[in-house]
Amino acid sequence: MTVRYQLPSDRMPTAWFNAVPSLPEPLAPPLHPGTREPAGPDDLAPLFPMGLIGQEMATEEWIDVPGEVLDILRLWRPTPLVRARRLEEALGTPARIYFKDESVSPAGSHKPNTAVAQAWYNKAEGVTRLTTETGAGQWGSALSFACSLLGMECEVYMVRASYNQKPYRRMLMETWGGTTIPSPSDRTQAGRAILEADPDSPGSLGIAISEAVERAATQDDAHYSLGSVLNHVLLHQTVIGLEAKEQLAMAGEDRVDVVIGSCGGGSNLGGITLPFVPDKKAGADLRLVAVEPQSCPTLTEGRYDYDFGDTAGMTPLLQMYTLGHDFVPPPIHAGGLRYHGDAPIICNLVRNGWMEAVAYPQGKVFEAAIQFARTQGTVPAPETAHAVRAAIDEALAAKEQGQDRVILFNYSGHGLLDLAAYDDFLHGRLGDD
Repeated sequence: MTVRYQLPSDRMPTAWFNAVPSLPEPLAPPLHPGTREPAGPDDLAPLFPMGLIGQEMATEEWIDVPGEVLDILRLWRPTPLVRARRLEEALGTPARIYFKDESVSPAGSHKPNTAVAQAWYNKAEGVTRLTTETGAGQWGSALSFACSLLGMECEVYMVRASYNQKPYRRMLMETWGGTTIPSPSDRTQAGRAILEADPDSPGSLGIAISEAVERAATQDDAHYSLGSVLNHVLLHQTVIGLEAKEQLAMAGEDRVDVVIGSCGGGSNLGGITLPFVPDKKAGADLRLVAVEPQSCPTLTEGRYDYDFGDTAGMTPLLQMYTLGHDFVPPPIHAGGLRYHGDAPIICNLVRNGWMEAVAYPQGKVFEAAIQFARTQGTVPAPETAHAVRAAIDEALAAKEQGQDRVILFNYSGHGLLDLAAYDDFLHGRLGDD
């Protein structure tokens, strides 16, 4: 009985899919943080290379992947599509559950899909050092990995709560040559201001972004690299959904009923869902679902407005669902989902009813993660477990309704460096935020 569907390496997508032309309404432009006027390429140039700025503002539907980027991606891509038959059996559901296994990358998640591309475009324009932020450490380790392959330096500001919770992520970054700093730190003006107000601050992605942006803006040899939210980041991740569409056809599926991804800033969610947007636009009976933590409910409870991407107000303002750029979420274990806003592309889809959003407390998320581990055998990252929770609930709903439902979710990363979170859950120490 087939459970894994693998494309040969020569079938890996050679162009990224740009969803912007297919959105239900045009994206609002980013605004300059000082003038509040629409930001142009020159405004972004201190932080990003022109190759990525062009992708950020692109209107063409397909953008070619550079050959050198393809060569690196082929170290692990295409990734498998897996039929979760053992989970289906345990649930007693008529639904067919598939997951795209992005945990097979060297860094253990989907993040290298864009880390490699961003590092390559920066190096092509003479940049030697990248600064960035990371929550759970998936992005920081992915960028450290990419920089190590391309001979670049990498400086990572890691949210302090996650820095303390996930020491093995720090070790992984340092193994690949990255420098990891707990945020807020005393290295930047933004960090010092936070520490002066709250010496015990657990940090947030917004604070870490402020520190990384400040470091890049004040060093001539450095650029800033972001792991989620921006258009070019979601663009690079579309290899996930593009491969999944081909693999579903290999599995004999002529449709998919629901496509699910966990959502912090929107990168893995966009990667699995955006290639399906043209189908949605054409009238397909298809649901796209974003899953977020109840403790950081940007899409389900945030306001739709222009807001900064960082706490200090140094980044361009983006129109998005936001909890406010000064929001500091509880230190839940799903550190990659602890962000105050979401990608404008994702927010556009949610606001126009093309995507729905659901929020879960972390207790229910870990219940699902344990069930998945004990049936399918692999241990999901806490972020990924949000998508697992939603997939299980969709399968149970199909069982209750007697429906033949095809469910696809993004298995965005493994949890082998997050076992302290599982230990907390299994021994009753995990808060149910």
